Amino acid sequence: MAPTHDPQLLKGVLSLLLLRLLDERESYGYEVVQRLRELGLTDISEGSVYPALARLEREGRVAARLVSSRSGPARKYYRPTAAGAQALAEGTESWLSLAAVVHPVLVRHPSAPPISAEDT
Repeated sequence: MAPTHDPQLLKGVLSLLLLRLLDERESYGYEVVQRLRELGLTDISEGSVYPALARLEREGRVAARLVSSRSGPARKYYRPTAAGAQALAEGTESWLSLAAVVHPVLVRHPSAPPISAEDT
């Protein structure tokens, strides 16, 4: 069974993940969902990805184009704009900097049990 991920943590990094995936290759919404799932984010839903893509488009960080499809309605393909590429670079740097501080704190083992109020 695949692990579930904290929705609040995921929400904070979803735009960055979307920009990275779209930087790798132009994709339509459902394809992005599938790519996220292939990366291990199996609990990601279309209900979180599509609004995030729409927000990125409103912010001018992704551009979209409609491409007709033989198997149904036209698909909206997304790709980063120059502003999206800049947001990706800045967001990646910020995330890696934060992770470098947070990770060691979360994985360290206490050298002694915590002192309780009764011990003082």
